[in-house]
Amino acid sequence: MDHPLMDLISARIAEAEANGEFDNLPGAGKPLPRDDDPENALLRRIIKENNAVPPFIALGRELEKLREELKRTADDVSRKDIMKEMSMMEAKIAIARKEWMR
Repeated sequence: MDHPLMDLISARIAEAEANGEFDNLPGAGKPLPRDDDPENALLRRIIKENNAVPPFIALGRELEKLREELKRTADDVSRKDIMKEMSMMEAKIAIARKEWMR
C-alpha cells in the first residue's frame, strides 16, 4: 500500500530535479561510506546530528557533577544526601544501560 502523500512527494521530487536542486551535490558520483552496522545507521546519524546521547551517558554526566559537588561539600548532612543521590543515579545508569543494550 502506498503512502497517502506519495503523489505529492513524487511531484515535489520531480520539481526539485527539474530545477536542478540535485545537481552538484557533495559526494555525487562517489560510493556511499561503508557502515559496519547498516541496520542502525539511520538511528546513529540522527543521534549524532542532534548531539543526542544515550540516556546512560547523560545520567553518567549528572553523576560526575554530583561527585564534584561532593568534593566541594563539607557539611556531613549534605554529603550524605549527595551520596544517596549518587547511589540512586548509579542504579538509574545500570537500568538505562541495560535497556539501551536490548
